[in-house]
Amino acid sequence: MAKVLVIGSGGREHALVWRLKQSPSVTEVFCAPGNGGIAQDATCITLKSPDDIVHFCKENAIGLVVIGPEQPLVDGLANRLEQEKIPVFGTSAAAAKLEGSKGFMKSICKKYNIVTADYGFFAHAGEAKTFLQGKSYPIVIKADGLAAGKGVIIAQSKQEAEDTIDAMFSGQFGDSGKSIVIEEFMEGPEVSLFALCDGNNATLFGYAQDHKRAFDGDKGPNTGGMGTYAPPPVMSDEVAMQVMRDIVQPTMDGMKKEGTPFKGVLFAGLMLTKQGPKLLEYNVRFGDPETQVLMARFSGDLYKVLLDCSKGTLNSKDITFHKDAAVCVVMAANGYPDTYKKNTIIRGLEKAAQVEGAKVFHAGTEKRGSDIVAVGGRVLGVTALGGNIAEAKARAYKAVDCIDWPEGFCRRDIAWQALKAAS
Repeated sequence: MAKVLVIGSGGREHALVWRLKQSPSVTEVFCAPGNGGIAQDATCITLKSPDDIVHFCKENAIGLVVIGPEQPLVDGLANRLEQEKIPVFGTSAAAAKLEGSKGFMKSICKKYNIVTADYGFFAHAGEAKTFLQGKSYPIVIKADGLAAGKGVIIAQSKQEAEDTIDAMFSGQFGDSGKSIVIEEFMEGPEVSLFALCDGNNATLFGYAQDHKRAFDGDKGPNTGGMGTYAPPPVMSDEVAMQVMRDIVQPTMDGMKKEGTPFKGVLFAGLMLTKQGPKLLEYNVRFGDPETQVLMARFSGDLYKVLLDCSKGTLNSKDITFHKDAAVCVVMAANGYPDTYKKNTIIRGLEKAAQVEGAKVFHAGTEKRGSDIVAVGGRVLGVTALGGNIAEAKARAYKAVDCIDWPEGFCRRDIAWQALKAAS
């Protein structure tokens, strides 16, 4: 029997906490710092530094630490825990460069023949603008470092590309934009694929389709994700295994050759082009809101699977999923992803939780007295299972409609691609 500590405060961490709590091996789940909803499923604690985390783990005999967000991984938290002989699910700082630096990720792809967009990597605006000569548009410009999922601009013209280059090198994304990647624009549906990795081998852990734009019809600004669903009909298990064979496993093999074996979850953002699947980018943690639908569908013992990853003994037979489909609708504060109001009260959550197949995962919330208060941009991930995508969507929106939060909004067309394909 074991105690688990989850690091993070978002909807992804709530979904992980919720599923870990159901493991027959787990006696207690802690989360640092957690949020208002996580507090209903775990003991939330404040740990301000890696030293605090190590001390807490030793004092409380923690059997596994699960690191949710990318920043602690890039900063080396997994390394520190491994040094202290504390089991951890999450990759090393060196391997986390696959997300922490798009230039590094591209260099690995080039070295190990992993199919991705043609690109250039630049540390100076002048060189970047020279690279634009003779290029076709639209073209994609990315800040090299972490930018909370918002450091990607699709420029429709040379002028817009040059303006974007100037903005990035002038500090639009802070230090993340000190260097940039410019790459060809690829067309096709986007899919998020997840693989669990134990340093040697990678095993498929499902795939989902995200909705990045803020408003219905894929309009408005890019966000961290306004909803997701699984499994997307545009992807098949056959294509997924092709991705595992031609993209994910060569990455695993390459990272091992580089002396930085990858342990944890590898999140491949894919473009399904006419020429076949191509890698857009890697993330080194579970996606948000993809984790909500993955955890809703997962039917195995999550603690055992993640612990085996950390020990290098992952068994693909332990990864099992419900046949049901899942849909997650993100409720965000009005104004997100720009300026939004905080400290508004959310009501009706108990009624939403009573909808068949539904679970409300919290992201930007705090519990104050008897109230749940919105304190972030993306605030709730209203998730539901159903016999098919249409039923899961209907249940998710039925739960959304139970929630009384005038200061929030959501898209009403999550999973439109799947329903269009089925019609």
